[in-house]
Formats: sequence, structure tokens, C-alpha cells
Amino acid sequence: MDGLAVPLKGFRVLTGTANRALSESIVKHLDCELTRATTSRFADGEVFARIDENVRGADVYIVQPTNPPAENIMELLLLIDAARRASAARITCVVPYFGYARQDRKDQPRVAIGAKLMANMLTGAGADRMLGIDFHQHALQGFFDIPVDHLYAAPVLTAHYRKKNLKDLVVVAPDVGSAKMARGFAKRLDATLAIIDKRRPSANVAEVVNVVGDVEGRDCLLADDMIDTAGTVSEAARALKSLGARDIYICATHALLSGPAVERLRNAPVVEVTVTDTIAIPEDRYFPQLHVLSVGELLAKAIRNTHAYQSVSSLFE
Repeated sequence: MDGLAVPLKGFRVLTGTANRALSESIVKHLDCELTRATTSRFADGEVFARIDENVRGADVYIVQPTNPPAENIMELLLLIDAARRASAARITCVVPYFGYARQDRKDQPRVAIGAKLMANMLTGAGADRMLGIDFHQHALQGFFDIPVDHLYAAPVLTAHYRKKNLKDLVVVAPDVGSAKMARGFAKRLDATLAIIDKRRPSANVAEVVNVVGDVEGRDCLLADDMIDTAGTVSEAARALKSLGARDIYICATHALLSGPAVERLRNAPVVEVTVTDTIAIPEDRYFPQLHVLSVGELLAKAIRNTHAYQSVSSLFE
């Protein structure tokens, strides 16, 4: 663990209940302990948060993804408020998965822009910085009036595939929106690029129309930022198989695995589905092809550099 051996001083790492295992991985790499905090519920379900140690004058990092249920967001907001009222010197939200990121524009009449509202709430609660991984849209950084560090899980995922020594690999973007991410994977893995032309008749329903690129007789890696209901990647895998692809792999940063996702992936013609632990995956959502990588060390390095006023972007050079 390069440069992670020296303990840090004057900082605290807090966690909500959304993904405690990831928080424990982070502090393990930072060679420290989680700051004690209480997050509980009143009888009616109302969220209660309290920091159980002195954080006055400290550099506080609060780790909490904001995937459903909405109580995860409330926990984060209340922990930020508690840290602010406890006179923390600086409060950084470490949000491995930023929920509501898909609601980033007014593409229909009379709809809310949920991503901007989330940014406003975090800033209003007292956050001084934001640290996230693979936003659904990079433009989300501009929704915040505070500094935002945008991390990428690509180094973690590509390191995994380099060990497999895949030959004649094609990285496939499951839709046009993920083409930039897929291009980055292709460059890192010395692979070629293909793009799937996808149409979405309705929300969470995907239809493959065409595949742009040569996949016949080659290993394919479908790369995306998230897997929600898995309709896009499962249909893409079938389309690639029908065109003569050899082994098909799927990777994504965020594993939401909603609704029929597990069944779809279990039945898809794929060798492996690799995701990261930005979101805690319940045991009943695991399936044989699933492989989970940790971003704990990546976040630990980002926290260390932020605390020491060093470059975070240097982690990806």
C-alpha cells in the first residue's frame, strides 16, 4: 500500500449505516479507527444521529452512499449537521454512490432536477467538500457550490482484467452515453472499442438495435457506470453472443441490482459480472457470476491526499 503506512493526525472518519463495511475498509487502509457515532430510529422511523467523540477543530470525513432508502440521505445530512454544530474545522462528504444523479436535467415538463436538489441539501447542511466516484454525469460537479473531487473506479476494475490476460479484447459501450468510459477502459487494456446502438422505449426498458464494431470470435467487456435493473447489459450480452462473441464479461462501478437484475444477469450469457463495493450488496442479491472489488484503498488515498492538501487527480495519472 504505497504511501498509506504513516498515520494521519487531526482528522476523523464517520460512517452512516448505508455501507459500514466499505468505511471499515477505508480506515483499515488509513491505519485508524472509525469515529464513534450513533445513528438510530425513533419508534415512528425518524432518523437520529449523534457523534460520540470530540471532533472540534478536526477535518471530518463522512462516508455514506445515497442509494435508496431515502433514510440514507437523511443520515448523511444529520451527520453533517452534527459535525458542523460540534465545531468541526472542515466537513467532507465521501459519497461513493451519488443517488438521484440520473435526475440531472428538465427533460420533461414539470419534473424536479433531483441531482441539483441533492447538491443544495448537502451544501445547506454544512458540507465543505464533496468526494464521489463515477457520477452518472460529469456535469454534476457544476451543481455544487463547494469543491468536488470526482474519482474513477477504472484503475480498480482494469487491474482486475489485466490479471486475466484476455487476448484480442473488445471493450463494448452498452449505449452511446457510456462510450467515453468504455474508450478509457479500451485504452488502459490495449483493446479495441465497439458501441451498441440502444433505444429505450420506456424507463428501465432497453432494446438493442445495432452493434458498431467487430466482436466475432473475440472476448468482450461490457463497461458501464451502474447496473440498475440490468436490462441494458443483459440484452447487450445476448446481442454480442448472437454476433459470435467468445467470452463476455460485464463490469460496472455501482451495483444497484434492482428488481429483476439478479435473475437477468444469472441467465445472461456472461462469464463474470464485476462490480465495486460503492453500494452494499445484500446477501440475497449475490449470484454465481458476481465478483465484487473494493474501492476502500482508492478512497483512503483520496482522503489522505485531501487532508494533506495534495492532488487527488494525481491518483489517476
